[in-house]
Amino acid sequence: MMRYVDEFRDPDLARRLAADMRRRVTRPWTIMEVCGGQTHAIVRYGIDTLLPDAVTLVHGPGCPVCVTPQAYIDKAIALAGRADVILCSFGDMLRVPGSATDLLAVKAAGGDVRTVYSPLDALDVARANPAKAVVFFAVGFETTAPANAMAVFQARRTGVDNFSMLVSHVLVPPAMEAILSAPDCRVQGFLAAGHVCAVMGESAYHPLAARHGVPIVVTGFEPIDILDGVRLCLIQLEEGRAEVENQYARAVRAAGNQPAQALIAEVFHTVPRRWRGMGEIAASGLALAPAYAGFDAEVRFGPVEVGTEQDGACISGLVLQGVKKPPDCPAFATTCTPEHPLGVTMVSNEGSCAAYYRYRGRSAPAAASESHGA
Repeated sequence: MMRYVDEFRDPDLARRLAADMRRRVTRPWTIMEVCGGQTHAIVRYGIDTLLPDAVTLVHGPGCPVCVTPQAYIDKAIALAGRADVILCSFGDMLRVPGSATDLLAVKAAGGDVRTVYSPLDALDVARANPAKAVVFFAVGFETTAPANAMAVFQARRTGVDNFSMLVSHVLVPPAMEAILSAPDCRVQGFLAAGHVCAVMGESAYHPLAARHGVPIVVTGFEPIDILDGVRLCLIQLEEGRAEVENQYARAVRAAGNQPAQALIAEVFHTVPRRWRGMGEIAASGLALAPAYAGFDAEVRFGPVEVGTEQDGACISGLVLQGVKKPPDCPAFATTCTPEHPLGVTMVSNEGSCAAYYRYRGRSAPAAASESHGA
């Protein structure tokens, strides 16, 4: 049955869900969402203000742009500066700062940097420009991996030899494992990203829930979805259960999208990956499989010099770990704004700092002095 968005923004239902949580809660709980889209909905709609005082939401590393390490930004910038290269990227990567500049500045200086809406658009650019090397900057969670895999698969199948990818894909469950394994972790439950699970299913989350004794609720992105996800997580916590539960059943099946999974397995393989603010996490990334190495920009163009990752006054690393919230940063909404960002979490459309600035601005309340997260 077709459902309309208003059903998932019903204020009366939201109040009833909040009231049900207030009746149930008996002690403090800390729950982390691991999706930047969910973070933006929480801040935009004031979902955190509806929750019982005993329930704390913390924002995890749920923005793939934000966790892309500076080294990969520098690699993309170096490639974009080459006269023989057209660099294609989604628009949210253009203002992410590298060690010295960003892709937008390279474009302004004459570099051929093009915004696309799909990796298949980049493949079309390669077909239309056979004299140039076209590189697509492939960044994302499992959600975007099938489309990126399809672009490489089609490039090999149709012989588009001037196409390659700079791949910085990351995987969500290993990051959750890293957070839960930290000695000072206070996260007691998770809202899992519904779009990731729509592709990959639930299977990777069951060992996490069992090993660490935390409930994991697959959750959607509208206010009612998130409130219901928190409520389901809270019920499990209060009952002493640690299970994987699917709040987002209208879009997610337990097995996920198996043809998409098969395509990812064909084109990519799992590798260690460095996450900005979190360091290297084992088996947390995707790289092109050996059979597709010819389409790997790092193989095709060789190593490039990258700068040292430094945040200076920016605390985005702590924000990405869920240890701090944006208003905890002295630079927030003062010396750090979307027009003059100090860190990537203020640049990305899914960054936590961007969410707080856009929807709460200078009036954003200071976060609790007690830290949560990894």
